[in-house]
Amino acid sequence: MAEVKARPGGRLRLNVNLGGVLFLLGRLLLALALALVIPGLVAQFAGEDTRWAFYMAAFIVAVLGLFLERFFHQGDAFSFARREAFLLVSAAWLVAAFAGALPFVIEFGFGFAVDAFFESASGFTTTGATIFTDVESLPKSFLLWRALMQWIGGMGIIVLGIAILPKLAVGGMELLAAEAPGPIQEKLTPRIAQTAKALWGIYVLLTVLEVAVLLLLGLGPLDAVAHAFATMATGGFSTKNESIRAFGSVGVEWTVTVFMVLAGTSFAIHYRWLRGKFSALKRDSELRLYLAILVVSSAVVLLNLMLSRVTPSLFEGIRLAVFQVVSIVTTTGFVTAEYEHWPELSRTLLFLLMFTGGCAGSTGGSVKIVRLLIVFKKIAVDVKRVLQPHAVLPVQLRGRAIPDDVVSSVTTFFVLFVLLFVSGGVSLTVMGLDPVTSFSAAAACLGNVGPGFGEVGPSLTYAGLPAPAKVLLALLMIVGRLELYTVIVILFFRRLT
Repeated sequence: MAEVKARPGGRLRLNVNLGGVLFLLGRLLLALALALVIPGLVAQFAGEDTRWAFYMAAFIVAVLGLFLERFFHQGDAFSFARREAFLLVSAAWLVAAFAGALPFVIEFGFGFAVDAFFESASGFTTTGATIFTDVESLPKSFLLWRALMQWIGGMGIIVLGIAILPKLAVGGMELLAAEAPGPIQEKLTPRIAQTAKALWGIYVLLTVLEVAVLLLLGLGPLDAVAHAFATMATGGFSTKNESIRAFGSVGVEWTVTVFMVLAGTSFAIHYRWLRGKFSALKRDSELRLYLAILVVSSAVVLLNLMLSRVTPSLFEGIRLAVFQVVSIVTTTGFVTAEYEHWPELSRTLLFLLMFTGGCAGSTGGSVKIVRLLIVFKKIAVDVKRVLQPHAVLPVQLRGRAIPDDVVSSVTTFFVLFVLLFVSGGVSLTVMGLDPVTSFSAAAACLGNVGPGFGEVGPSLTYAGLPAPAKVLLALLMIVGRLELYTVIVILFFRRLT
């Protein structure tokens, strides 16, 4: 059982069930080993020699997983608290990034290690930033692995583990709170394992639906599967150098746009919608603000493009504006245009939209709409308190008062997010990058958006960045995906015993 004790000098010592954490980490590694076999089988079917890279990586990960599982076996007695949850979630995502990098290192050599870690971290965190300047030259197995990493990371490694591994359900709610995207977590069903299965069931259903539509629109099986995986995960990895623009299909663009909107919507809303609870959707203020941001931002960009004569066609302007706004807000990162050459107003707005994100409980990254909503409501309440200092005015969301600790945590989150963004941007400038590239890369990676501006613009990659910058940005991706607190809590304590 976890226990916090005071130490001389005010330092804290955190006692955790470290054996239990390592045991469950071993189970998760075994699941990742099975995932690594999938692209290996695809490579074997396609006659690619890369199959050995995946088989060897799967073997290494499986051996490590078996060692942890056997050596730290917990039996039937197993205790799990929030501190174990924080430690397991942080370790799981970091280990997943290293495991996902193994095939790249085995295939391309140890000199590729930093780039491999960056690509893997970008994949699992659904950031979509890449170091490959020519993805179309990659073997099919690696294209599938990039997409599969994003799809696994989209709904969450731990959520998947809760759904398929009974042991993880013991501390399921604590784990869900440590990994779930958003300040307010809710159980859709009485049991947390059932909730995890429900979330993954909806996720799979929407993915299959998008694959079917893309196949009907003429995409090949690999392109359809890879882009459906990346869309529903709001990841953005593409099999094409020019992303969605390469297909030159209006139907594909609008299909991806619709599914990006769905992926950026809370999966709790999808659950209620599938159960016929439509009245709850009308009262959801977060969903309304999310859709309002998409509509208003698209209209502003469209007007700016038309007035600046970037596009003479209204229909083309709508396509460009809506797709890029939805892609940035949902943190997917797909592109259909060189938005870095758009007018300053549009570029500024797109940069600011990197700090919004989708709804809480979606696969989108960044700050999240619900946090923006809570901040707006908190400001409104504080203004009213100036006029009515003795009135009891709680911050309300969806007809219910938000606990003060949640409002406080949201405020703290904003401060931490801004501090990490500024610190990341400044650090990158110290490494020799220009300010536009530095701060847009920091925002794009911390918010899990992917493409930025400058040297990491929509038509460019992160390949030219120095190795220390790639490591820093990869860590920002992981911290951003885990929504800051989970990692920071681990770093706060000096000693884990």
